[in-house]
Amino acid sequence: MYKGIIFDFNGTLFWDSEKHQEAWREFSKRLRDHAFTDEEMREYMFGRTNEDIIAYLIGKKPSPDLVEKFAKEKESVYRDMCRNDQENTVLAPGAIDFLNYLVENNIPHTIATMSEKDNVEFYIEEFKLAKWFDIEKIVYADGTIPGKPAPDIYIKAAEKLNLSPQECIVVEDAISGIESAQKAGIGKIIAIASMESIDLYKNIPAVSQIIKNFDEIDRNILKIPSLK
Repeated sequence: MYKGIIFDFNGTLFWDSEKHQEAWREFSKRLRDHAFTDEEMREYMFGRTNEDIIAYLIGKKPSPDLVEKFAKEKESVYRDMCRNDQENTVLAPGAIDFLNYLVENNIPHTIATMSEKDNVEFYIEEFKLAKWFDIEKIVYADGTIPGKPAPDIYIKAAEKLNLSPQECIVVEDAISGIESAQKAGIGKIIAIASMESIDLYKNIPAVSQIIKNFDEIDRNILKIPSLK
């Protein structure tokens, strides 16, 4: 049994990968005259910081000012796309019931996302995340955390829950995020096939389970604190 659970957000709790792809495809064309390929996006975009992505696109380390400029432009476009598509700007299938279960049973949980502050604040407001999460425990890209697949973000998230990584479950959709969780020593990694084929995750030894819906997570693997 595990004592806590950590969620990636983009592509995991919120299936927004297509919106991010559309926004980044547009920006990649501006920066290098041709769009990201699907393979490039899996390898160099998902789970990465904006600095990592821009560095890959321009072929060198960008200045902080350039990162901020491009990131703000791209993320503003992305947020507008979300606002204009309310039908699909919802939490993932089964997520609300699962989050309600965690709250009702006082099971430690948080979010570890490489999204930056403006987007995290948008998610908190748009999805009313304070209903389920202690906002102060959400870990995000604040300029001090290396991008996935570095393990830092999941180590920090476990610390926020006052748990060891081995005591935690992580739910991820990105290959870089799965690698991050593995390097952090997370006890159980669940891959959610929100956009990718289930087959993509089948040959990854670190993945214990592959789901399409949060209802598929067995509640019995989580220890309820009140039960001794």
